Amino acid sequence: MEELNRLSVEEFKEVKKSPLVIVLDNIRSLNNVGSSFRTADAFLIEKIYLCGITGTPPHRDIQKTALGATDSVAWEYKSSTLEAIEELKQNGFEICAFEQVDKSVMLQEFQPQEGKKYALIFGNEVFGVEEEVIMASDHLLEIPQLGTKHSLNISVTLGIGIWDFMSKMGLFEIEREE
Repeated sequence: MEELNRLSVEEFKEVKKSPLVIVLDNIRSLNNVGSSFRTADAFLIEKIYLCGITGTPPHRDIQKTALGATDSVAWEYKSSTLEAIEELKQNGFEICAFEQVDKSVMLQEFQPQEGKKYALIFGNEVFGVEEEVIMASDHLLEIPQLGTKHSLNISVTLGIGIWDFMSKMGLFEIEREE
């Protein structure tokens, strides 16, 4: 771990985080929840909101893919995604739902604004982001796809989305406080 320059769980909790949070809107698969934790850890995500039917730690199926990231990444359960959005908006977050809808903006065309905090919402594996959540969002983002399938797995969408925001916001240069 030292050779890879990785943080301990205690160091992770103390280090400056990216201005991004993740909101999981009714995710069915506990493996997808675990994968979200692992990706959030990799990108210093401040917090994950687990909403609706989304499973919560501790659970062995979440742990199987999280590989301990449930210990490092802060999380909170909300009974509805709209409740999480309301709280996030009150705390100055811009709400970005990843969904293929009318008037969505292709991810490569969206430019996050400097100094803003963003909540990235990812929806149910079958039904996507709930309609009322889409209506409450500030931005609707879509990842372009060129093949025959109409969607990506949430873990892939989450990874692409976070990486894109981190890259555009220059967050790979986040200084680790010594």
